[in-house]
Amino acid sequence: MNPPSNPPAEHLNPSELGTKEYWDNAYAVELANHASNADDEGTIWFSDASAEERVIAHLEDLSDTEILRKDITSFLDLGTGNGHLLFALREEDWQGRMLGIDYSKASIKLARQVGKTHREQNEEFLDVEFDEWDLLNEAPGAWLGEGFDVVLDKGTFDAISLSDQVDGQGRRVCEGYRERIEPLVKPGGRLLITSCNWTNEELRAWFEVEGGQLEFEASIKYPSFTFGGKTGQQVCTLSFKRKSR
Repeated sequence: MNPPSNPPAEHLNPSELGTKEYWDNAYAVELANHASNADDEGTIWFSDASAEERVIAHLEDLSDTEILRKDITSFLDLGTGNGHLLFALREEDWQGRMLGIDYSKASIKLARQVGKTHREQNEEFLDVEFDEWDLLNEAPGAWLGEGFDVVLDKGTFDAISLSDQVDGQGRRVCEGYRERIEPLVKPGGRLLITSCNWTNEELRAWFEVEGGQLEFEASIKYPSFTFGGKTGQQVCTLSFKRKSR
């Protein structure tokens, strides 16, 4: 076996947020909360930075310039949680196929229940699919087809970066993430990844590599702050485009 190659950025220290047990427990609590109060849909990722609204606004810009079409653009949400981002896209009239995947059974059960509530409140609300899938350890199912026009990651790479698990090559599992998700993106499609643990430059180092299929396309603007003479932002979102065949 060849020795592990050096990662493109220094690894994060492992934490419980990188474990399946943590997320199973978290979503079990949110599932119970939703069962007792249908208005409680659970956590909205990066809500303090309005990340969801900024991602949707970026997609609207791509629609306005006819790069994406609202009637047919397909979405895959990695680590979907409660599915809130996909439901928000539906409310903005994105009509194409939507699939949210997560390795937590409780997450999928929660997302399906929230979706059922949306449809009960609005009969015209288009369906959103959810499926349990471990993207690091399982091959994609028939649901993949030719890939998706837009693949969304809102903190999933962050969580995987906090795992202490290693793959068959002796690497931290986050080092194999790009290789696993590239085939999920349709050639010419996009990966939108949001992170609070990595900077723009670090994300580009992880995902835009020699011999890889992803090319940096754009970054979404967030409020910045200056500390110690350095300027940064708490959250970043980058768009990568998969090279066409």
